[in-house]
Parts: sequence; C-alpha cells; structure tokens
Amino acid sequence: METAIKIIIGLVALLHLYFLYFEMFAWTTKGRKVFKSFPAELFEPTKPMAANQGLYNGFLAAGLIWSFFIADAAWKDNIALFFLGCVAVAGIYGALTVERKIFFVQALPSLLAIALIVLK
Repeated sequence: METAIKIIIGLVALLHLYFLYFEMFAWTTKGRKVFKSFPAELFEPTKPMAANQGLYNGFLAAGLIWSFFIADAAWKDNIALFFLGCVAVAGIYGALTVERKIFFVQALPSLLAIALIVLK
C-alpha cells in the first residue's frame, strides 16, 4: 500500500508542477489552445492572475514532494494529508465554480491518496 500511496502522491505533485508551468509560463500560448471558450482578448490581461494561481500550485507540489523526504512516518503522513487536503479542497471548489472535470483531475486523485493513508 505504501508504494501505491507514493505513486499517487507523486502523480498529484507532477500534475501541480504542470499547472505551475502552464499558468505561469504558457498561459498566453498554450492556454489559448486549451481554453477555447475563454475570450482570446482576456489571456493577456489575466496573465498575472494565472501566474499567481500557478505559484500556489507550485507550493502544493512542493509540500507533496517534501513529504517524500520526511523520515518520521507519522510526520510524513500528516504533511502529505495536509497538502492532499488542500488539493482536494481546491479541486472540489474548482469543480463547483469552474468546471466539473476539475473534480476528477484534481480532487479525486488526492482523495484517493488520503483514503489510502488513513486506511493503512
């Protein structure tokens, strides 16, 4: 079970590193291709907002990656649970306010990892 937990945490961290890249560095280029329904004229003015979101995603990834380097099992689990909880809340909020798909991409993997940690 420990291996499955590490794999899921790693995937969630990688996903948030991708969000960091996308929102901080590719918002006005790749963003236009991904968010086709978003008005093209709004990408440039919203670039600072997207970069701020990307930075927060980077903090979430950093916290999850940090959990891999903690030797004490209880402390490691608590740190992982905190950051996975933050990801889950953000994913649920995004699903309710932006797009339902966010739940499945962001919240569900973190909720799965939380369940595995709690049930081990």
